[in-house]
Amino acid sequence: MTQTVSMPLWAFVLIVLFAGVTFASHFLFPSVRWFFRKRAERVIARVNKRLQRPIEPFKLARRYDMIQRLIYDPEVTRAIVDYARKENVPENVAFEKAKGYAREIVPSFSATAYFSIGIRLARWLSKSLYRIRLGTFDRKQLAEIDPDAAVVFVINHRSNMDYVLVTYLAANAGALSYAVGEWARVWPLSPIIRAMGAYFIRRKSRGALYRQVLARYVQMATRGGVSQAVFPEGGLSLDGRMAEPRVGLLNYIIDDFDPAAREVIFVPVALNYDRVLEDTFLIAADQAGTRRFRPPMMHLVRRVGLHIWLRLTRRFRSFGTASVSFGDPLKLSEFQAQADTDDITTAVASALKQRIMRAIPVLGVPLVAHALIHDQATSKQALAAAITAKLVLLKPKKMPLPRRPVDQIVTDALDRLAGRGAITITGQTITIATDGRAILAYYANSITHHFEDDPAAS
Repeated sequence: MTQTVSMPLWAFVLIVLFAGVTFASHFLFPSVRWFFRKRAERVIARVNKRLQRPIEPFKLARRYDMIQRLIYDPEVTRAIVDYARKENVPENVAFEKAKGYAREIVPSFSATAYFSIGIRLARWLSKSLYRIRLGTFDRKQLAEIDPDAAVVFVINHRSNMDYVLVTYLAANAGALSYAVGEWARVWPLSPIIRAMGAYFIRRKSRGALYRQVLARYVQMATRGGVSQAVFPEGGLSLDGRMAEPRVGLLNYIIDDFDPAAREVIFVPVALNYDRVLEDTFLIAADQAGTRRFRPPMMHLVRRVGLHIWLRLTRRFRSFGTASVSFGDPLKLSEFQAQADTDDITTAVASALKQRIMRAIPVLGVPLVAHALIHDQATSKQALAAAITAKLVLLKPKKMPLPRRPVDQIVTDALDRLAGRGAITITGQTITIATDGRAILAYYANSITHHFEDDPAAS
């Protein structure tokens, strides 16, 4: 037992390597996993005490288990068989394709990432860029929502800041699961977004197999009571108006709806900004007639660098106000019982759009832009008079309006628009720049629908 054994160096290295791997797999890795699992459980228990809607068990399931559950779902299995028959490929090939779709869609939610990092980052980013204002918000009505119901926040899409803003303002309501487009499927953004509980969707995919996998995931999440956030327009508004809703995700939810299993409640959420960060790219895309508005990387780097420089030199002023309002919730079982149409999905989408549009906040810059474009105000006095009349017109509608005096609204909005070169101010005279009309129209369009009942405004 005490004899010396000689062996080649390479054999000794291999033995040590295998021993290290065995130790790690049998002792180290389980201990590390146990440590992080217990830490996550403590975070979840602490967070659930203050949330209006505790984190659902479905959301806490292991990603691997969710993928397995999804690809072995009977409806997905039938779709795999149909795909194999239609494409004339072996079923195991179709199965692997469906498994790839499932891996692409299913998130890997981390309560620590969401509540310890995501919420704090969303709060800091929102408050550092904007003055945050909560508009229409019936606290009693929202508090009375059935805690066992699946809540779906339906939001108009103005900016990529929408994700950040809604996450921050809904922090006490629960953990939201977003439907995120393909733009975010890049490293290192992809794993971060997955950890926040978002799931990726291919908006332009027309494959039946992909649609079935996505549909079943959305339906499982809804039946599991997961709080979801969807943007029915399917993309950012290019002209400032709320576009017609796309009914894909809504249709998945409504098709599988069973009031005996779990109620579904849609909560309309309306956002508006004094400054949309991507506005020039969106306007250019609208003028070009294409939805391709990905900015050049160097342009982004310059913009971020300039922003950091302004902050370091303390010359940065906020981008104005960002406001969020909540419309009247839509209880799916009640709506379905009262609807006089067979196309429930379209009716629900239309009703939600109207409720969102009614709740869209009226802010200073959109209000001044509307007066400059539609009332053709050319002086500060005429502008103030036009805005005063607009506020009087809107007040009976019980909607979120600017709280500052008219002269402050005018001064602040004109300073912001002049700083961007949209207008020039000479004494009391206001002149719209050639390139500024598109910017003014973009912001005016966000509130134009509020004045459509008024013949003079039209």
